[in-house]
Amino acid sequence: MTPIVRVEIGRFDYTVAGEFKFFKPGPDGRVTRPSVLVRLTDADGQQGWGQSVPVPSWTYETVESVMSTLRFYLAEIMLGRDPADFSGLHAAMNAAIRPAFSVGQPLCKAALDLACHDLAGRQRGVPAWKLFGPPSAARDRLTLSWTVASPSMDAVERQLSAGRARGYRNFNIKVGAPQTADYDVALAKCVRAFAPEGFLWADANTGYTTDEVLALAPKLRDAGVDVLESPLPPTQIRGYQALKKLGALPVLMDEGILSPAESAEFMALGMMDGIAMKPARNAGLWPSVQIVTQLRERGLMVLGSGLTDPDLSLSAAAHLFAWAGIAQPCALNGPQFLSDRLSGETLVPENDALTVPTGPGLGLALDPRAEACLETAAGS
Repeated sequence: MTPIVRVEIGRFDYTVAGEFKFFKPGPDGRVTRPSVLVRLTDADGQQGWGQSVPVPSWTYETVESVMSTLRFYLAEIMLGRDPADFSGLHAAMNAAIRPAFSVGQPLCKAALDLACHDLAGRQRGVPAWKLFGPPSAARDRLTLSWTVASPSMDAVERQLSAGRARGYRNFNIKVGAPQTADYDVALAKCVRAFAPEGFLWADANTGYTTDEVLALAPKLRDAGVDVLESPLPPTQIRGYQALKKLGALPVLMDEGILSPAESAEFMALGMMDGIAMKPARNAGLWPSVQIVTQLRERGLMVLGSGLTDPDLSLSAAAHLFAWAGIAQPCALNGPQFLSDRLSGETLVPENDALTVPTGPGLGLALDPRAEACLETAAGS
């Protein structure tokens, strides 16, 4: 074991391409996707990188909260740690920042989890996914899904054409408030007509009430939707149970799945048919591997999703989904919405296929802008 001796952190914002309702213009008018980079250095000088991807329109965590938590609470506990002790890492992080209903500040903790997987993989000379345990049916390429999100049908037509021009065959749509139920059905019909053989995934981002979604789910099914993600807030346990009992569509959870503890509980309560996995939201790779294992043991669906992940966060998701053997299209839209990269051409899809990095750790080499934004948070 070669211990960690230095922790560095820094903010890096990626330029957003096109329009996505979750990213708003800043005071300077620019639309960016913020992230926080972490670099760990061991006693031999080997380095591992991680990334947190907070967006307050999705989660309560912000860049500022991630930076302050890393600097003042979590960086110091990394010193002297074996980067491959993932269980010990999460125990220490959860002792420093306690859970509430579930894990406290999981997006922040994901940065350190990813950096440890990157460093441990580099120390051993193996890709990160080989640290997870025996794979379900490992894949070297993932099929991606194109995101369609607009309250304007004219914009939807343009987005569909843009996706087809990039070689995408499968689409995920954003439904729920502030759109009306009638619009959501029309949107599903439009996309299904455009891609009659594609996988059509509707994500409500918890935007319905129980009564609304119970009435709407059969209509979305008849419109050609294959799965419905996050129709309700995760606290609406009886609503999820009723929707699953209705059986109109497979019901996936996302928001509210932050650790293996609540995923196991929600499975036992009969609230879902599967999970849209997001390691960026689940405090990183180590908890996500446990959640995937739970799903496989219960015969539930495992789909791959993300938080418009850039570089390191995207690579981590690719490693997890490849290890899990996910065959359905993955809703990883970082390559769609981000026009900036720190990892060159490594994670650029070929049409709608993303090749999983094969180098040690997360398999990325970052350009000098990554190092330029760092400052030391712990160690020397």
